[in-house]
Amino acid sequence: MAVSQRCCIIVGVAVVIAAMIIGVVVFFLVRDNGDNCDDENIKEYDGPTWGYICEDFLCKRIENTLDNMNETTSFNVCRLTCGEDIGTLWPVPSGRVSNSRRYLPIDMNRFTPRVAQVLNSSIYFDIAWSRFQDMQMKKAKDSESPMIGEPLLVVMHADTNDMSFTYDTDESYTLETVRTIGAVFVNIVAKNFYGVRHALETLSQLIVYDEFENELVILCPVKISDGPKFPHRGISFDTSRNFYPISAIKRTIEGLAMVKLNTFHWHITDSQSFPFVLKSYPEITKLGAYSPDRVYSHEDIKEVVEFGKSRGVRVIPEFDTPAHVGEGWQNTGLVICYKDPSMEAQWRGHFDPTKDELYDVLENIYKEFVDAFNPPMFHIGADEVGIDCWNTSTTIKEWMTTRGMEHTKEGFMELWEYYLENSVQRLEKSFGNTVPIILWTSSLTQEPYLTKHLDKDRYIVQVWLYKNDTEIKALLENGYKLILSNSDALYLDCGVGGWVNDGLNWCSPYNTWQTLYQNKIDEIAGEYVNQVYGAEVAIWSESIDSTIIDLRVWPRTSAFAERMWSDPQTHWKMAEPRLLINRERLVKIGGIAAEMLQPEWCLQQEGLCPFP
Repeated sequence: MAVSQRCCIIVGVAVVIAAMIIGVVVFFLVRDNGDNCDDENIKEYDGPTWGYICEDFLCKRIENTLDNMNETTSFNVCRLTCGEDIGTLWPVPSGRVSNSRRYLPIDMNRFTPRVAQVLNSSIYFDIAWSRFQDMQMKKAKDSESPMIGEPLLVVMHADTNDMSFTYDTDESYTLETVRTIGAVFVNIVAKNFYGVRHALETLSQLIVYDEFENELVILCPVKISDGPKFPHRGISFDTSRNFYPISAIKRTIEGLAMVKLNTFHWHITDSQSFPFVLKSYPEITKLGAYSPDRVYSHEDIKEVVEFGKSRGVRVIPEFDTPAHVGEGWQNTGLVICYKDPSMEAQWRGHFDPTKDELYDVLENIYKEFVDAFNPPMFHIGADEVGIDCWNTSTTIKEWMTTRGMEHTKEGFMELWEYYLENSVQRLEKSFGNTVPIILWTSSLTQEPYLTKHLDKDRYIVQVWLYKNDTEIKALLENGYKLILSNSDALYLDCGVGGWVNDGLNWCSPYNTWQTLYQNKIDEIAGEYVNQVYGAEVAIWSESIDSTIIDLRVWPRTSAFAERMWSDPQTHWKMAEPRLLINRERLVKIGGIAAEMLQPEWCLQQEGLCPFP
């Protein structure tokens, strides 16, 4: 090969290599400087896949791109700011809401409370404030170090430090958030601790975690005036048919607080077990409890009561008599029909009202209830008394004859009244004063026995009948005060297999959250609605225990809570998107295994999930 040819080849190779080097350099220069590249496939968006925009008061999910990244927000922020109502609040406020739909980042490490002197030394306020802070920490728990925003200064004022919790207690509050120089300022005004506590619950719902910016944000400015429609808003909780550990009871109360319910009605004893530890009669607890470790001591109960009070929830005990007494009483000589197979299951175990010593025993037990619960009111049960049981006792019938009571239904109603008068007298002696007394509807609350045997100014009647039962109208027309637990809507254990028969249980079908939400007290009571203190959902535990209690109670009880707090006129369809948010909050913040209502797709696609 000639030298000239060899040189040409060498030069050609060198040119090719040089061109390749230049090409690689240009490639990396162009890649590192997107402004010099028009190819959109090279410049990629690497943030969250989905973002949200507010259209027609609904949060619309769209795919994030470089073109819209400044227009979309995170799911939580969109739900906070979009909508005619504040989409994160449950229950919806009953009063006026002024909402700017703007938000500000806040520093979760710089929350500062300023309280009126009446709250400054309150252990309950300290617990409520610590709980509020902890709730915010849980929102950002997936982030190691959220971005720092504005300090949060929360000023709280109450008129009194009175912690009594009656039907006259004013639970209302006003809340306002504004931006000041160097901080977000929150002003809370209430009559007492309970109003302040409710305001903190609302404030917590105005704060969300923004995953796009890795920060907590608060709706600001906003102004809310709020308060409950009904003073009695709660749950009747049965721990006798199956035992619940204190942790499950506390978890339930935590859920009540998160939706501003205020009453935990503790049905602590029944025919099946007597788990309340009696100091005066330990043998009753020994024989009545399922096992030595399935009991509630005075200390356990006081712990629950204090836990509830710091969360705005009063604990009301129920000692159900003269029926529904069995286990634990078998050696006392005070009970008849114990395990009598000829009696219906609910009628097995009745006190013998003719035994004078019975009332001494009751007085001592009532004193223990007062010591453990220190309750603002007392539930005496008094339901499902079986006349057939009393009628089997020759001793009872002879006693009735000597007092001119016939062995008829009317005669046994007189015997029932005799028991009530004597037991309530001992109850009041134990309390040292007169307290509101609640009892269930029964044959004694029916006409013509109602007005003859029950003082309308002494007893509050809790109704478990269906909402269209004529007995409810008769009670109201005769001036009785009511608490509603109509089983066709508010019984949470309905719709499962019967525990003493095949097929479904007696109160089937299952009461859905929509059924609870549409259970309007105004429609049931009509012109007498002012005689209704409120309502309770009821969870009877024949086929339920602590492993599934959350599923049966939540979030259906949340639907009930909004009905009792603000009693909105809107249909359940309007509430559904907010209830899904509430369910997520119960799970993440409350640690509650609430039932899933819909596919998660519905949570993310507001307004698109088809209604039935």
